[in-house]
Amino acid sequence: MLHAVSFALIDSLNVLLIGVLFAAAVLHARKPTYGKVATLLIAGDWFGVFILSLFTMLVFDGIGDLVQRFLHSPILGVLLIATGLLSAVLTFRGGDPTPMIQRVSAPLQTASRKTFFTGMSLGLIQSVTSIPFFVGLAYLSDSGLATWSRYLGVVMYASLALSLPALFGLLIGFIRRHPDSPVALSIERLGTHKDATIAASGYVVAVVLILLGILHL
Repeated sequence: MLHAVSFALIDSLNVLLIGVLFAAAVLHARKPTYGKVATLLIAGDWFGVFILSLFTMLVFDGIGDLVQRFLHSPILGVLLIATGLLSAVLTFRGGDPTPMIQRVSAPLQTASRKTFFTGMSLGLIQSVTSIPFFVGLAYLSDSGLATWSRYLGVVMYASLALSLPALFGLLIGFIRRHPDSPVALSIERLGTHKDATIAASGYVVAVVLILLGILHL
């Protein structure tokens, strides 16, 4: 279970969703509607992650023996190390989520169903392209817990995977109310060094995955 929690927390480093939340805060800088938009975005993202998690658990439960062999084989360690190295290379080459953020800016104008479905799409995209997401669910499937506990764990897993973006959403709301607070000034400094912040998060994930892969081997 601890492994599942660890990989869910790694997956919570969702730079794209955090960037979209910042964009929503800018769009609603002089309006009281940021809270509704942010809530719908995060709720939609959570729902997307939850639906994919539920489907993945059903699949993993159906191939339990194969999942167990995979989790106890050196292949997993090699996969984690390879994913970490790939993440480091992609981070070094650079990548700016701004174009994607601009493409989803229209549903951020008002709090609506489109806002929710945009969040759901972001959650699905983030999760389906994340190796840690699937590895964590594999550990949850192989945890030996009762069926109802494991599927309740899916709810917790999706919530943990959204914990960091949700925290940033709350921080942005706090900053809007207290723009001169130390927290607001710290976040502002991070914003002025956006590229360095994105790179640092990518390298952190890469190092953690490589270390987990080495420990598994």
